[in-house]
Amino acid sequence: MNKLQIKQAVIVEGRYDRAVLESVIDAVIIPVNGFGVYKDKKKLHLIKKYAESAGVILLTDSDNAGRQIRNYLSDCLSNCDVYHVYVPNALEVEDTSVAVLREAFVKFRSSESPKNKITREDLFDCGLIGKANSSKKRKELLAFMDLPENLSVSALINLINKCALSAKEYEKFFRRKGMV
Repeated sequence: MNKLQIKQAVIVEGRYDRAVLESVIDAVIIPVNGFGVYKDKKKLHLIKKYAESAGVILLTDSDNAGRQIRNYLSDCLSNCDVYHVYVPNALEVEDTSVAVLREAFVKFRSSESPKNKITREDLFDCGLIGKANSSKKRKELLAFMDLPENLSVSALINLINKCALSAKEYEKFFRRKGMV
């Protein structure tokens, strides 16, 4: 099976994550050594250089530690091109099958960008925030997308707008739920 060509640098938590990804993608893969990223200013500087030139993809575990690292890096790279790829809920990157990882990157590369960016108001109108059962509806959407159920609203909006979810998939979910 051919490796997928990815132009962005891919940021992962550890070296085992990198080892698994090397069989799936052809890209610069940078492990941050878990929480070591908080102290490693040289590595953060390197990641910023990639983010400013070609962009970076953050791929961390779906657990709390992975979410903290993803949020930290997102904050540090707030003025750069940052994309998010997720593994299914409760999986660690290193334990995710090659087929699932490949599918996640194919989806990232091939999904179409919505012409109109999704906003908080759109999520409110669809009942995903600010209404009775909003939390339940968001969890259903995340399960439908095979994403971690603990994503914040901001992360969900970012994910939809930065092409990890195609406009067709988003619309399909809302049609199924009778929201469109």
